[in-house]
Amino acid sequence: MKIACAQYPIGQFAALEDWQANAAAWLGQATEAGAQLLLFPEYGGMELASLLPQATQRDLIGQIAAMQHYHDAFVETYASLARQYGVFVVAPSLPVKQGDGFINRAYVFSPHGAMGFQDKRQMTRFEREEWIIQGGAGLKIFEAKIGGETIRFGINICYDIEFPLIAHAQAVAGADLVLAPSCTDTLAGANRVLVGARARALENQIYVAVAPTVGNAAWSPAVDVNVGWAGVFATPDRGLPDDGVIVQGELNRPGWIYADLDFGLLRRARDNAQVFIRRDWDGQMQPSLAVAVETL
Repeated sequence: MKIACAQYPIGQFAALEDWQANAAAWLGQATEAGAQLLLFPEYGGMELASLLPQATQRDLIGQIAAMQHYHDAFVETYASLARQYGVFVVAPSLPVKQGDGFINRAYVFSPHGAMGFQDKRQMTRFEREEWIIQGGAGLKIFEAKIGGETIRFGINICYDIEFPLIAHAQAVAGADLVLAPSCTDTLAGANRVLVGARARALENQIYVAVAPTVGNAAWSPAVDVNVGWAGVFATPDRGLPDDGVIVQGELNRPGWIYADLDFGLLRRARDNAQVFIRRDWDGQMQPSLAVAVETL
């Protein structure tokens, strides 16, 4: 299975049709390269705020309420593009109204019309203290037939990848791949995500993929500075890279990175590993987080 991970710049658009054309261009480029699963970053959906009046764009909290006007168009656009291009898409996450507040949600779309989502669980200080975005509940893995093989994957949105038991619970539930869309404004933040991703790959003997926002969006008070690079990681063991790095992008350079993931190789490496980290950890600590399985 070929995965594409975006190093995605936050765009600024004059009309919804311009934003839709940009989304289509990104999907077209990745599918032309043969990608079957496309991963966009955390808060890439904030570019919809550029469609709002300038005064609202500058309102850190007010913009997320106003953005809800475009929520249905966002979902319909990515659902349509996934069907059109025949790929699975983890769309850029965005704030979604839930009850009296907002959560950070990553939607997943299949080429067959199915849709799911994972909400971010652990909130950073900025999200919680300044942006007033709440942590979501519920943990899932998604089962899908991609590239002729049925696989299970989970999503850990940015800060979530730094908490071991989230990915571990998903791995115990059958996930061989965890996707980590991210949005960080410092090199330290980007490194925390990558260190977390590599650690989760090691601990669970799975693949972990990261897709960040990159570059500056001076018009936005929420995602004005973006630092990061995409990567796909495995556990360093037999048949896999000695450093666990399958591919890693260039810092802050917009575009896709690609990796061919062999799940048969991953399972064989896990079954005949130099060390049985996953098996030995399961003997020490059973996860307490419940995981739901959704079929796409």
